[in-house]
Amino acid sequence: MKFTVIYNNETFNKESDVDLTIKDLLDEMGLSSTTIVSKKNGETAIEESPIEDGDEIQFVQIIFGG
Repeated sequence: MKFTVIYNNETFNKESDVDLTIKDLLDEMGLSSTTIVSKKNGETAIEESPIEDGDEIQFVQIIFGG
């Protein structure tokens, strides 16, 4: 399957021969779901969401402060 990942204003075209979830991809990229909002094809997605051929996955960094 082929899919696109957007993170830090960079776009990556990825391929995988195995089924992946959002969590698998977060782990592979060394990112934590506690500081990242995940979107799949423009909609907020949970970690268990499967990634399918042609999907666009976007990771948005949560900024803490006060």
